Amino acid sequence: MPQRHVVQMSTSHASYGICVLGTEVFLDMRRSTPKDATSFEVHATSAVTVHVIHSPMTKPMINSRWPLDPDIEVIVTIDVTSRTINDNKVKISYYGREGNELSVAWLYLTCVDVSLDVDLSRNGRVKSKGKDKAKWTWGPNGQGAVLLVNCDRDSPGAGGTDSGQVDIRTTADLQDMSVMLLRTQGPSTIFAEYQVVLHVPESDADKVRVFHAIRSGSHPHYKPVLGPDKLSYVLDDVSSGENTFYVEGLAFPDVGFSGLVSFRASLLEVTHKNSPGTPIFTDTVVFRVAPWIMTPNTQQPMEVFVCSIQRGSDSNEVFLEGLQLTICSEVETRSDRWIQDELEFGYVEAPHKVFPVVFDSPRNRGLKDFAFKKILGPDFGYVTREPPGKNISSLDSFGNLDVSPPVTVRGKEYPLGRILIGSPLPW
Repeated sequence: MPQRHVVQMSTSHASYGICVLGTEVFLDMRRSTPKDATSFEVHATSAVTVHVIHSPMTKPMINSRWPLDPDIEVIVTIDVTSRTINDNKVKISYYGREGNELSVAWLYLTCVDVSLDVDLSRNGRVKSKGKDKAKWTWGPNGQGAVLLVNCDRDSPGAGGTDSGQVDIRTTADLQDMSVMLLRTQGPSTIFAEYQVVLHVPESDADKVRVFHAIRSGSHPHYKPVLGPDKLSYVLDDVSSGENTFYVEGLAFPDVGFSGLVSFRASLLEVTHKNSPGTPIFTDTVVFRVAPWIMTPNTQQPMEVFVCSIQRGSDSNEVFLEGLQLTICSEVETRSDRWIQDELEFGYVEAPHKVFPVVFDSPRNRGLKDFAFKKILGPDFGYVTREPPGKNISSLDSFGNLDVSPPVTVRGKEYPLGRILIGSPLPW
């Protein structure tokens, strides 16, 4: 449920506040109502829209004043960001039984805009002010941003996948990440009195990492700000403009992880330097981590791997000479010919990027390190899984794992095919 932003009104002094573009501000008049007041009237400057919420039984009086009934609420909204501080005014006048004005409460509001935005429509562009940004739906008419696991190795000299690095070593790595923009608009001086905080739920923090692109001279610096060891990030020197963040996935959807991760940007009012801020507004976006998609062998091959065997009658030298193949030497395979048992190929896809990913089985024989050492590289990802308890059987070999071509079964379409897993006899 959205946070209610309530402003206390007072007849003894003017009230000051901040509101976010298009959001509701509830005016608490209970404490400011004079003892003998029976009605009130609200006036505001042109950018402010006043809403008086009341029961069907409550009607405005002939002179446009409202009775001070307990069920009445006054809400204001502003749809234009402020150019200067306190440029929006709300005046509440209280009247007695005889129609005389008893007192007045003034409110000065500064309207700002805070928006956290992603590629909501999945067309490769980040647009502002999307609707239902906290929802993610499947299908060509669905919405919600897509995130890739950064499982390739663009960074030269990296020991593993790029997702294992806590820094960005090459700008090519940014192409594997999704962009998230934090847009702020309003008088710059107002943000000095408030905090803008980006945060990730603890349950999602180990699945993602976020980098803040900070301008430093002619080249940006990419600062890691959210991830497994950091749940929140307070932005410094916020003013009107955009802050660009790059988001990478660290884990594929799996048992216990649906693939959905969320981020929130909050505007906080900080009354004391060392006290926690009070949330005024929070904007939420959701990503879905793209799954590993297995490719059927009916697709046009781009590269075929085969192991070279040179020993006596087992030699496949004649076979290799007759085909255009990627030959894996006996040194690389450690004389293990069963490459189909060791790995499967698939891919990951987002609107901004597609790249193949090799899935390494836990079989771990002679070809154990082949995929990691020889296939993992720029725009070629790597992933592996180990069974619980490390109890590996022949059924964990990928000769028992395959995927059908696109198929329809009992009227249900499987446009990416159905994954087939072998089982022991008897079935």
